[in-house]
Amino acid sequence: MSIINTSTEKTILYLDCFSGISGDMFLGAMIDLGLDQEEFLKQLRLLPLTDYEIKIQKSIKNGITGTDVTVNTHEHHPHRGLKEIYEIIDKSELAQNVKQKSKEAFYKLAEAEGKIHGKSPYEIHFHEVGAVDSIVDIVGACILMDMLKPCRVFASSINVGYGTVKCAHGTLPVPAPAALELLKGIPIYSGDEPGEFTTPTGALILNTFVEKFGTMPAGIPEKIGYGLGKAQRKSPNVLRTVLIKSSDISEDTHKAGLDHDKVAILEANVDDMNPELYDHVMERLFHKGALDVFFTPVIMKKSRPAVKITCLCPPDKKQYLIETLLRETTTLGVRELEAGRVKLFRAIEKVTTPFGDIRVKVAKIGNEVVRVTPEYEDMKMLANKNNISLLKAYDLVKHFWTK
Repeated sequence: MSIINTSTEKTILYLDCFSGISGDMFLGAMIDLGLDQEEFLKQLRLLPLTDYEIKIQKSIKNGITGTDVTVNTHEHHPHRGLKEIYEIIDKSELAQNVKQKSKEAFYKLAEAEGKIHGKSPYEIHFHEVGAVDSIVDIVGACILMDMLKPCRVFASSINVGYGTVKCAHGTLPVPAPAALELLKGIPIYSGDEPGEFTTPTGALILNTFVEKFGTMPAGIPEKIGYGLGKAQRKSPNVLRTVLIKSSDISEDTHKAGLDHDKVAILEANVDDMNPELYDHVMERLFHKGALDVFFTPVIMKKSRPAVKITCLCPPDKKQYLIETLLRETTTLGVRELEAGRVKLFRAIEKVTTPFGDIRVKVAKIGNEVVRVTPEYEDMKMLANKNNISLLKAYDLVKHFWTK
């Protein structure tokens, strides 16, 4: 296994939203950067969706050449819910991190819609965004971001337009309520032209991927892409993406070359449950999608000994896991909060040894391999197969996963 030295240079993706952003504009702008179009389409075909056609072509909008992406479908905007969309994503053969990011995005959208309609995310039935073309836009955005893997993502202030827009709920103000909910905390403005410049899907992409908003960061622009919008306007209806190489390591150096995501932290204090049940609780939580579960002894009021159950999970899984804690334990309530997480990039690779194949987890900072760890279950199986101790198995194959 070769080790590539990491560089101090960072790759920043900058989204210039002077004409807003939509899902198809984002797909076009990313492909226009030079990402492999055939690989993108190959990944999209892993979704169990057939009732659509995607057309990708070069075109010109107000004198600017870019990429136009159009998703055509014969569906009449079915009202899919979060559970149905999760099932579509889970049934696909997409990479796990693409699945997870796609589900995280749809959960954010369901939360925004839920706040508007006074419902929980799992009661929401998407209208336009539940259709095949929107699913392709959102999952496609996650695929392209996974293909590019920028260290950081920045964006300009967002032109949202003004006026009204017609949709399944009737005529709504611009930006649409769901879009505005997703744009909370993001700098926006209305330009001189009326119209819906930023769609809910575009707002969702910003909310999901962009770390910082403002002017273009210092660095060397290496690639520039233009994604073309559909509406004809006086000004160019395009989204510009810029891939910037920056050697400035003074800003957030601890993040450079590291992966970032968000996790929900769920906690419950339990002081009146049979200890035999904790094993079952942990098993159920992992089955429902927990990333980690641990028990901590605590002292509660009246000096009463208890156990604090802590569960870490993706934000889109928290509702399932909260319900599991409430059903499977004696707690009357669950605390929840969301936290950012900085982690090493991780990938599972297969290593061939004279004793059999094993999977190893490769952890990296940028391109530098900092740790290689064999999968415990594979090592246990290898030990049993060769009738040797687990310690001996580790010693025998260590050379093969460290080279």
